[in-house]
Amino acid sequence: MSVTPKGSVVAINVGNRTTRIGLYVDGEAVGRCKLTTRDHLTTDEVRMQLRQVLDGFGFEGLPDGVILSCVVPSLANNWELGLAGISASRPLVVGAGLKTGVKLRQEDPAGVGSDRVANVVAARESYGQPVIVVSLGTTTNIEVVDRTGAFVGGIIAPGLSLGAKALSQEAARLPEVELRVPTKAVGRNTRAAMQSGVMLGEAVRIDGLLDAVMGEMGCEPQVVMTGGAATTIGALMRHDYVVDEDLTLRGLSQIWYLNRR
Repeated sequence: MSVTPKGSVVAINVGNRTTRIGLYVDGEAVGRCKLTTRDHLTTDEVRMQLRQVLDGFGFEGLPDGVILSCVVPSLANNWELGLAGISASRPLVVGAGLKTGVKLRQEDPAGVGSDRVANVVAARESYGQPVIVVSLGTTTNIEVVDRTGAFVGGIIAPGLSLGAKALSQEAARLPEVELRVPTKAVGRNTRAAMQSGVMLGEAVRIDGLLDAVMGEMGCEPQVVMTGGAATTIGALMRHDYVVDEDLTLRGLSQIWYLNRR
């Protein structure tokens, strides 16, 4: 990305369960926080919440800009409207019309989630190309950047919490379990057996999918893990990887710097 990061920007990633907010000044992260995504927020609540976050970061006045990624359609409009007046420039929303510096070589580029795009932008900038991103959230996503630097597609699968919830909801005799790594693969009780299936199963699944992806790519690129369970699941995998918890927010900030007017 041929742009010099100048100015202050607030990057906001509204996910299904968690909302992450980061403040970047001249490309450097100076504050980050994680909030529970609420089912509904008014525009006034968006403004008040963000002001409280900035106060917590010790930032006074208006940032130069703000950029939003929201994968919850019912919240997107109020978040966008609520951000008006929060910064010195109009808020940017990741989507059609914004430059990312990355070619999307997919059949439906307009349908690619904004968080996925941000992950790819940051991964390519920080780790080069080709590169693979594994993002662990409500869904487990694997994003693929090829040797040319293009985002060629990926894999979307149910995440850890979805898998555990499906077991307890669809099987009447199975309880809800804590997402914790068991001490052994063979569970000696129902909860331990479920934890083995969910946690160890996720690591094995990702390893297998990475084998398939690398086989199609014809190379073994850097694997970047992000998301709340990245360190936990990565430790169970056999592929080499790096953990980058700041990936999505950093990618959003980089998109803002690229589109700054």
